[in-house]
Amino acid sequence: MKVRRMDHVGINVLDLPAAKAFFLDLGFEVMWEATMGGAFVEKVIGLQNVKDDCAMLRTPDGETTIELIQFHSPLDEKGLQPSFANTLGIRHLAFLVDDLDAVVAKLKARGTELFNEIQIYEDIYKEIFVRGPEGIIIELAEELKKA
Repeated sequence: MKVRRMDHVGINVLDLPAAKAFFLDLGFEVMWEATMGGAFVEKVIGLQNVKDDCAMLRTPDGETTIELIQFHSPLDEKGLQPSFANTLGIRHLAFLVDDLDAVVAKLKARGTELFNEIQIYEDIYKEIFVRGPEGIIIELAEELKKA
């Protein structure tokens, strides 16, 4: 027995439309959207009185899938907790893009928080970290062409 592949990453959000818009701006496509709840979902995730809305998004190549979930009940009583690069657990998502300068310009125009300016990593990547919706840290990178 072995793992075949990662299927998707689930991200809980407070504002599903805003989170979805952010990823659509990066080029993701909507696979499906649904309102979920009931006995089956409650058994799978181990919570009671579940009602949520979710959107499954994928990159244009179909290789990367994320599930954005907004719980209406039960609510997380702690609320959104700020995270930093050294916070334990999953801390960021990384995506390759075709034109990093264009993506960053678009994100800047929409008020996205940038951690720094675009950096060059060992002549292999141009990259930057940004804070996406709900405080999600996103690494964006463009592969540099070798001459």
